[in-house]
Amino acid sequence: MIISVTKAAKDWGVSRTTIYQKVNDGELSRTADKKIDTSEMLRVFGEPILKKRTAQLLNSPNNTHLNNQTVQSCTALQHQLELEKLKNEHLRQQVSDQKQLIENYQQHIGQLNKTLEKANASIHDFAQVRLLEFKQFEPDDESQVEQKPMIITAVRNKKKRWFF
Repeated sequence: MIISVTKAAKDWGVSRTTIYQKVNDGELSRTADKKIDTSEMLRVFGEPILKKRTAQLLNSPNNTHLNNQTVQSCTALQHQLELEKLKNEHLRQQVSDQKQLIENYQQHIGQLNKTLEKANASIHDFAQVRLLEFKQFEPDDESQVEQKPMIITAVRNKKKRWFF
């Protein structure tokens, strides 16, 4: 890259007079349009002062303090991240436990439903048997109609005696 003498003097932190002296002494060359190639400036003067200042700022005590703060901040953020990961894992475990509990409850409900179905079937069977027994006592003719109240009365009397 080709730059003017003024820009070169400013970037490298040297006077224009120093640059002209180096050109007159043959240590530094210029192009036909009186400009200087940055590679020539690097060869003669080294890195530009802006880069040197940047490097100095990075190594300065103030920057070291900033680096320490940055390191502390990063460490705190890493610690916070680890805590959040642990919380997340704990919550995942709780969700898993709750899912297992729900599954167990669903199995228990299924077993209770089966037991209830069996109980209902037993009740239905018992009702069918009682109905058949009751139908056996149904009167087929008039004579049995007259006997039925006696049977019921006898059963009632029996029940009364049994309770007392």
